[in-house]
Amino acid sequence: MSPFTRVAGRRAAALLGAMSAVVATWTVAAPAATADDMRSRQWYLDAMKADELWKVATGKGITVAVIDSGVDSTLPELRGKVLPGRNFETGGLGRVDDKDTDRHGTNMALAIAGSGADGGVKGIAPSATILPVKTGANSNAGWGPTYKGIRYAVDNGARVINISRAGPALTEETADWQATVDYARKKGALIFAGAGNDGSGGAVYPASIPGVVAVGAVDNKGKVAKFSNHGSYLALAAPGVEMPGRCTQDKTQFCALSGTSHSTAIASGAAALIWSAHPDWTANQVLRVMMETAGHNGPVPSKYIGYGTIRPAQVLLEGKGNPGDPNVNPLLAAQGVSNSPTSQASKPSQTSPSPENTGASGNGQAKDNNQAAEPDEGGFPLWAIAASAVAVVALIGFGVVAGVRRRASTDA
Repeated sequence: MSPFTRVAGRRAAALLGAMSAVVATWTVAAPAATADDMRSRQWYLDAMKADELWKVATGKGITVAVIDSGVDSTLPELRGKVLPGRNFETGGLGRVDDKDTDRHGTNMALAIAGSGADGGVKGIAPSATILPVKTGANSNAGWGPTYKGIRYAVDNGARVINISRAGPALTEETADWQATVDYARKKGALIFAGAGNDGSGGAVYPASIPGVVAVGAVDNKGKVAKFSNHGSYLALAAPGVEMPGRCTQDKTQFCALSGTSHSTAIASGAAALIWSAHPDWTANQVLRVMMETAGHNGPVPSKYIGYGTIRPAQVLLEGKGNPGDPNVNPLLAAQGVSNSPTSQASKPSQTSPSPENTGASGNGQAKDNNQAAEPDEGGFPLWAIAASAVAVVALIGFGVVAGVRRRASTDA
């Protein structure tokens, strides 16, 4: 095992402050993974009853914007699924290219909508369309490109906005963030953002902005991941530990990655899945059923998992969850925040762009007590059904990188 340190420094008054990360790595020489090998490592798909879910919905017709470092559309799992997008790291001039050297945005896209082709990663919503919006992995441009990227995304058909990034909450940025989030809500979009990977209780942007759905991480036993930030702003939790993805240094290799980045992507994909089955629902209704059917065994909301761990099977297979008032955001209502930015406009257009016409390249049944209220408490074994498969991720089938990417300046 060869440890290394990646440091992303920044002035405190800049975008996210000086942050650092330590990631342990190891690699095992082995043949390329087969499709069956990869699926065995995607423990969360079996836990969420993905094969049964996909008989009901696959995310078709829903565009998910990945606000991140870009997306490599040349990967087998993403071919024909990625729109041209826009590169706001370079001022919004030109489409997003395929040179996502950081591969963070690419891995989010895989977790959301990967097809699983050629033994690769399969996303929770494999027929969803990805709109890549590049805002920079280690940019000094501040949050400005992100504000522009979100507005661009909702103006171009994105119903779900995935922001797997987290940074310190700077008071002077609150107004800009709130205006951007309110704009997206008026356009009928849902914004999911990572809680961050410091294991702390401090608020972060954009997760703590009212109207954003903050997502924490749980492991394969349903326990809160120790790295997952906590606080009153947490809305939901999703799998975020030992998640297969493409390695940063070599995209032909697969790595085991952990972080609220992945849990955010899984939540975004689950929203796309539910929305594709109920295209007439508004963003508020999709969020409401996700909150109502989330699993928990402690106080609600919990500072560690919000309203609980997402369970799309409860909605799509069991028919649970009352969509309720289309014009009331359930999260804001619960927080006592005005719902005024949302109106009938929260029902987006049924038309969603597709890559083809734009030239772009569980076994276990979820229960009510599937999540711990405290990080060290036992959780429901919803995720444990695939524990044996997870245990061998680092030993069989492909090169592995393990550890939490705690560059909170760019990754959630």
